[in-house]
Amino acid sequence: MAPDRPVALVTGAAKRIGATIARRLHADGYDLALHYRSSKAEMDALVAELESVRPGSTLALQAELAEFDRLPELVARTVGHFGRLDGLVNNASAYYATPIGEATPAQWDELFASNARAPFFLAQAAAPHLARQRGAIVNIVDIYAERPLRGHAVYCMAKAALAMATKALALELGPQVRVNGVAPGNVLWSENPVKAETLETVLERTALERQGEPGDIAEAVAWLLHGNRYVTGQILAVDGGRTLTI
Repeated sequence: MAPDRPVALVTGAAKRIGATIARRLHADGYDLALHYRSSKAEMDALVAELESVRPGSTLALQAELAEFDRLPELVARTVGHFGRLDGLVNNASAYYATPIGEATPAQWDELFASNARAPFFLAQAAAPHLARQRGAIVNIVDIYAERPLRGHAVYCMAKAALAMATKALALELGPQVRVNGVAPGNVLWSENPVKAETLETVLERTALERQGEPGDIAEAVAWLLHGNRYVTGQILAVDGGRTLTI
């Protein structure tokens, strides 16, 4: 921990895209507050990896984001530990199907809590600290925030709410804080053989004809967080051109 290093809070950081974002920001010189819900073993391994590179550069924070009181607490613990906050990456996300006729209020609550409510109220809690550093927020949205995915109506609605929150927050928090979103396309597709044919079909309808990698998303996050300081209120599709055909 050093007072002159930027600090970012990343939610859902224990594995997959979140862990890749954490590694990228750490390599870029950030100290990190890394949130996880239940993946303690993965988080412990990630923290050990990053600490071996730069001791004192990480703080692991466990929280259930559906518990409203934990949201400002995550921000307070980050600032209390590092003394500043320069970036917030809202990556944590619940995702599952909710077919019409089978969707429940409990599913609605879980999907909206993870994908819309938590990012908004984390941003609200972080805003004064980010303003002091002229920092930035990056929300991980989804290409299906704009175009619906069959069988996933509630998830798509929640991500659409996050996309609008991104724009509204950019308007409200400027000029001190920039707020943008990244909308991933097909990244980390399931290795289930049943889905292999579906993936092949999707790739045929993707301009770059390949699946995205977590590093593609992390690169976009880093660029929006600190690589360009004249972009705000934008949702950047990192999808290989998939949205051109859906």
